[in-house]
Amino acid sequence: MPRRLNLPDSASIATPAEDGRMFAPSAARNAEAIAELVAAHAPETGRALELAAGTGEHAVVLAGRLPGLSWQPTDIDADRRRSIDAHAAQAGLANLQPAIELDATVPGWAATHGGQDLILLVNLLHLISEAEARILIAEAAQALAPGGRLILYGPFLRDGETTSEGDAQFHAALTAQDPEIGYKDDWDVIEWIHQNFLDLVQVIEMPANNMGFVARKP
Repeated sequence: MPRRLNLPDSASIATPAEDGRMFAPSAARNAEAIAELVAAHAPETGRALELAAGTGEHAVVLAGRLPGLSWQPTDIDADRRRSIDAHAAQAGLANLQPAIELDATVPGWAATHGGQDLILLVNLLHLISEAEARILIAEAAQALAPGGRLILYGPFLRDGETTSEGDAQFHAALTAQDPEIGYKDDWDVIEWIHQNFLDLVQVIEMPANNMGFVARKP
């Protein structure tokens, strides 16, 4: 999972409140676009697993938008899990489960988290290594139920290139601190999806130069 680096502020900055909730500017900016993406491809009912759910702001929006899904947020960081639960407590959503600890870059987690109808990952692949990203996608593929969807969202290279000066600077700042992390290439992600016997449903250009990948387990 992400090494405890002094990452650029735009990577994972979050401001704590007295009630335990944390607020990330990027989460607020992207929540509606992510909700539209997920709602367009998610099943109406079933089990949803959110990997690296962060502050919990996305989980509240998505669980509210998709009431037929039992939404299970996860994170490796105890402070983030407390934030998720604090957001959930205020929202009062019956389908939003207490956050659990899960390192999605460690092999084997699919064995205890199988049968998922939807798995969502937002803004993490650029903060982990290629090897960790490949493990995450492989485990997610195994954890999906037949017909289940995997949705990946975040910043990516397009055919090996960044598409804005801001992305170029952010990618360079990440790789300067750890050469193993940084933006993943869109064609590599598509290859990893196919290598794990998932069908690529759609690749979507998202606001702020982000991308969404939607895959389906046959």
